[in-house]
Amino acid sequence: MKIAKIRYFFNTQKNMNKFSFKKGFGQLQVKDVSYVKSEISTALNIKNRTTWYNRLNGDVEPKISEVTAIEEIFKRKGITEIWGE
Repeated sequence: MKIAKIRYFFNTQKNMNKFSFKKGFGQLQVKDVSYVKSEISTALNIKNRTTWYNRLNGDVEPKISEVTAIEEIFKRKGITEIWGE
């Protein structure tokens, strides 16, 4: 029983990482970080830091429209590999 819980935990963590956009965020130039964060926050209606970090880390599965918005914002900065850690 304990091993099953551990496997579930790691599979869940692995799946959650695929919704993270840390990979793209880490490729930004320092001058663009606050602009992109603001744009994504507006697109996803993010109002606080907790929600921001939950989205950034992939704890929340994004809707298709949110994925499109995030990809468009990063594309404007020339970043195409966005998803993952």
